[in-house]
Amino acid sequence: MKHTDWFIGIDLGTGSCKSIVVDDEAKVLGFASAEYSGLQVQDRWQEQDPKELLKAAVDSARGAVTASGVRPEACAGLSIGGALHSVVALDGHGEPLTGVITWADGRAVEQTKALRGLPLAHQLYQETGCPVHGMYPLYKVMWLRDKRRDVFDRTWRYVSAKEYVFARLTGEYLVDYSLAAGSAFLHTRTLRWNPLCLEIAGIREEQLSIPCSPLMIHRGVNPEFAAEMGIREDVPVVAGSSDAANSNLGAGAVHPWQATCMVGTSGAFRVISTRPILDEKARSWCYAVDQNHWLVGGAINNGGVALSWFRDCLNQATSDLSAGQGLSFEDVIALAEKAPTGAGGVICLPFFAGERSPNYNLNARALFFGMTLEHGVNHLARALLEGIAFRFRTLKEVLIDVGVELREIRASGGFTKSALWLQVMTDALDRELMIPAWSETSALGAAMWALLSARGEDALEKAGHFIKKGDSRRPNPESAEVYNRIYPLFESLYRSLEKNFDDVAELQKTLER
Repeated sequence: MKHTDWFIGIDLGTGSCKSIVVDDEAKVLGFASAEYSGLQVQDRWQEQDPKELLKAAVDSARGAVTASGVRPEACAGLSIGGALHSVVALDGHGEPLTGVITWADGRAVEQTKALRGLPLAHQLYQETGCPVHGMYPLYKVMWLRDKRRDVFDRTWRYVSAKEYVFARLTGEYLVDYSLAAGSAFLHTRTLRWNPLCLEIAGIREEQLSIPCSPLMIHRGVNPEFAAEMGIREDVPVVAGSSDAANSNLGAGAVHPWQATCMVGTSGAFRVISTRPILDEKARSWCYAVDQNHWLVGGAINNGGVALSWFRDCLNQATSDLSAGQGLSFEDVIALAEKAPTGAGGVICLPFFAGERSPNYNLNARALFFGMTLEHGVNHLARALLEGIAFRFRTLKEVLIDVGVELREIRASGGFTKSALWLQVMTDALDRELMIPAWSETSALGAAMWALLSARGEDALEKAGHFIKKGDSRRPNPESAEVYNRIYPLFESLYRSLEKNFDDVAELQKTLER
């Protein structure tokens, strides 16, 4: 490896695609992002055009290469990270029969409801590390079988968004262990497709890509795409991992005692363990990363997507009154900053897109509780941030309960750009948060696989040596005490509404929206 070598990581996220160029010491040389165009608000999170994702990957890669000013011939490796739990059905020509169905799609409720509570659900969790929940491609495939039989019968292969992009760039269908594990089709110990899951879904093993190590290399990129991205055609393409595993790598949280608290479109609280860790109550998940590491933790559906919903509501309400561009995320955070800690007693259950960990209830619905005539939009904005933070507190408690020793928590994702949101999270968790110097940790983590491969490293812990620490946040004792008083009420509200969630979900099926 030469000192002039550089590497590119592509982070194929849910809301956008981000690419990063780093040198042989993981120093960031260039960064760019590209939005997925032509999407309505609902479609943006639930079903996406795979060709738009491919275009965004190429565009963001080209932008990062251009921004870095590097020489194309010095590109020593490329790796792609992809969001977990997506699936797209392809026909025999490799053309999409569906959009990319994302984690946020909630149509597989019936398929999971039929299994939950049965001994089979416990067996599936023990073998796959995936609780029975409609976000997993296993149940989305079952939904296609039950509701879109024409598509199901014509499907040649089921792939994730990353697999689709990887195949278009290289001509090869591969799936890294982490993305495979996040489909609920992979056996978490054997790292092979689970025959039980294949039987339940009614598909054949050859309809899924070959699971592989994140360090597996494919040499060469389609010449047309290579030219568009500004890289050489024979560049090594390293399989890489999921955006979740990459987020930990990019944050430097590579040891079992280091957790990552990530808020992006969704959110997650997780560690990289050297052994599979399963919960008797199936509140957490366990996804293989490679032959020696597993990603253990919990996730929430409602991170930045909840803030996006709130911003869009305000913008829709004022669109006829203002000729401006509407409120930004920063404007919403500024509204929240005007409200006191505890949002004046307003509590938000932020289940706008259902719930993942720990209860895995797609029928869960959002709620603002405790409002009076004295409360306003500032309190709602603050309560929303606090509600998301309380969800992370729940995830932290689950990890501690299953025996994870949390010595350090590192923040990652878009929320690290907001001083207020970081402090709210720190105070709600009542733990110090370490903040990596580079905030786009999933993109950096993607590039790390290419860098590790070029260096001949096979231990992902080596990635931690390259990550520089930034700032840190410590809990404010007064604010933490307020949140310690509110959190039990937050939990109690959820428990008291569990049956009502199902009732209102059924009602919403019959009413026009």
